[in-house]
Amino acid sequence: MTDHNVDLASLLCSRLCHDLLSPVGAMNNGLELLADENDPEMQKRCMELLAESATSAANKLKFFRLAFGAAGGFGPSVDPKEAKAVIGSMLRKDRTELQWAVPDGLMPKNAVKILLNIALISNEAMVRGGTLQIGAEVREGECEIVIGGTGPKVIFDESIKMALLGELDSSKIDSRTAAAWMVHDLAKQGGGMVQFNQSDAENFVIGAIAKISA
Repeated sequence: MTDHNVDLASLLCSRLCHDLLSPVGAMNNGLELLADENDPEMQKRCMELLAESATSAANKLKFFRLAFGAAGGFGPSVDPKEAKAVIGSMLRKDRTELQWAVPDGLMPKNAVKILLNIALISNEAMVRGGTLQIGAEVREGECEIVIGGTGPKVIFDESIKMALLGELDSSKIDSRTAAAWMVHDLAKQGGGMVQFNQSDAENFVIGAIAKISA
C-alpha cells in the first residue's frame, strides 16, 4: 500500500467518524436521559429517539462499508440493488426523490464505489433536496455512470469539483474532499474519466467512465 493510499484511507476514516458522531452521540444522550426519566411518556419518546439514532448509524455504516471499504462478503462484482438500498437509506424521503435507471445484473465493485461516492457528493450538494437521478450501463470493457440532480438550491464547493476532476493538489485533500478524490482515483485506473457540469443553480450532471479489467 502506497503512502497516498494510506493518506486517503485515513481521510475516509475521518469522514466516517464525523458522520457517525451525530447518531452515536444522540444514542448516548438518549440513554443518559432514559436513566434519569420516570415519566412513561418521556421514556417512550426517549426510546423512539434511540431507535431513530440506531437506525441512522446502521444505515451510515452499511453505506460507507460499500462506498469506502473492501466490502467483505462481496466478490469483484456487486449487485447494484445493494447500492440502491444503501443510497435510499441515506436520503431524506421527505425532501429527496431517487430515480433509479440501473439495469439488473452485476457491476464491477470499483464502478459501484464510484456510483456511491458520486451519489453521496450529489446528495450533500442538494441542500434543499430535489430529485436525484442515477443511471449506469455496463458495456464491453467499461461501465458508464451518470448521476444528475435537480433541486431548488444546488451548491458544489469548488474544491470538491476540482477533486472530482483531478485538479486539486493532493496536499490539499481533506476529509471533506476525500470522497470526490476517490471517485477520480478509481475512475482514472485503466484510463477512465470523470466529467462535471452544472448548468445553473438548480441542475447538475456528473458522469464517470470506469474501465473494466479483463
